[in-house]
Amino acid sequence: MNTAPQVQDLRPAYWLTRFLMLRLLGVIYAVAFLVAINQAVPLIGENGLLPIGLFLERVSGRFGSTGAGFRQLPSIFWFIHTDAALLTAAWTGFALSCVVLAGFANALILAVLWLLYMSFVHVGQEWYGYGWEIQLLETGFLAIFLCPLLDMRPFPKRAPPLLIIVLFRWLIFRIMLGAGLIKLRGDDVWRNGTALYYHFETQPIPGPLSRLFHFLPPAVLKAGVWFNHLVELVAPWFVFWPRIGRYIAGVLVIALQVVLICSGNLSFLNWLTIVPALACFDDAFWAKLLPARLVRMAVRANDRAEPSAPMQITAWAITVLVALLSIQPTVNLISSRQVMNASFDPLDLVNTYGAFGSVGSERFNVVFEGTMDEYPDDSAHWKAYPYKGLPVALNKRPPQIAPYQPRLDWQMWFAAMSTPDQYPWTLHLIWKLLHNDPAMLGLFAGNPFPDKPPRFIRAVLYRYSFAKPGGANGRWWRRTRVSAYWLPPLSVDDPRLISSLKQEGWLH
Repeated sequence: MNTAPQVQDLRPAYWLTRFLMLRLLGVIYAVAFLVAINQAVPLIGENGLLPIGLFLERVSGRFGSTGAGFRQLPSIFWFIHTDAALLTAAWTGFALSCVVLAGFANALILAVLWLLYMSFVHVGQEWYGYGWEIQLLETGFLAIFLCPLLDMRPFPKRAPPLLIIVLFRWLIFRIMLGAGLIKLRGDDVWRNGTALYYHFETQPIPGPLSRLFHFLPPAVLKAGVWFNHLVELVAPWFVFWPRIGRYIAGVLVIALQVVLICSGNLSFLNWLTIVPALACFDDAFWAKLLPARLVRMAVRANDRAEPSAPMQITAWAITVLVALLSIQPTVNLISSRQVMNASFDPLDLVNTYGAFGSVGSERFNVVFEGTMDEYPDDSAHWKAYPYKGLPVALNKRPPQIAPYQPRLDWQMWFAAMSTPDQYPWTLHLIWKLLHNDPAMLGLFAGNPFPDKPPRFIRAVLYRYSFAKPGGANGRWWRRTRVSAYWLPPLSVDDPRLISSLKQEGWLH
């Protein structure tokens, strides 16, 4: 008896595609909620750097009422925003994510995951202001309609609706084309092919292989830019083509994401971008790559599949909704004033995307340093607070931290290109470090003052660059001090610090 999978029966089907998309989405949700478990309380908790309570009060004041604020930024944390509520939501999301990762998903579970994560994004303020946050919300929303309402089996009786698969292709089209256009419109280095001369060194958080990429021959780096343009500007148009065109487009998109994963630490952005790219492939493609046992399960599911009128009607309704909500993102996409990573509806259902519209030629880092000395001048003995991802010590190799995201590190990368006035929470951070606040110290890789808080803390701006491999001192980085201070030495009784904290409502 022939038990081999009947691949020809899978050609119009997407059972294996759905299986892979949901498993990968489960991984991403799990990482995202793990980040919230570890960082939400010190960042946005009751005593966090930017407390939710103060934020919601200001939103209510801006829009005139709590109800109006809720309609603009829907979140369960409007009803309760204690530290316990944050942790309960994060742990619930993590647990459900693991269920999806294990192979069990339905529309109900995916809807809860989407609602919980949207609740964090909408109150997360600048800590959750990245493009991949709304990208996860849009991806997670579409995933709800891939599954039956209640049946959690990896291969249920209901086939994934083709319309939802097409909507995922529409999502990857906008993600890639938006990223490509913002580069062409944003910076000469993308147009002349020199962007990768700088990117691997100046990206937010370099990884273990970033220095290797940085010192590749210029011709290779230029070729990398042209490959990027091919993937982001040409390949997206083929995601709607017949099978071979879709296959090629999907392979190119995933190949670019793999290169980016290897060359840096861009949170879960690249992993997330792979999810809608998987919609380019049908089960005939996966049948050649996946284990035969899994393929046979998909064949059996396809054979016993039962049509579902409610799923089809819902798929059509979602398609119409996405089509209507796509008008503004599409107009933005073709506009010479294109903005990236923006939402046009309160639920972030259809958004516009883009990344690295400009590339800096130099890397700046703000390093927090403390001292126990009485006089906080340059002759004092200063000890640096090590970040979890950003470089501080010159002899430390950049870590592999993605898809996990140290949100403080990311914001300090932006802050280093600006001034403290635009990042007032850095004063709140210093205040907490001056008290050896355990939650705040948990955002760093270590505490140079474990026994007693420092007397003074300052923030110094440095210029970092990769040291060439094979140097005599074995260093990974070189650095020079840019200015006297980014923030001057501050103590717990400094009237300037106390006044600033009271003005922001962080100290009473």
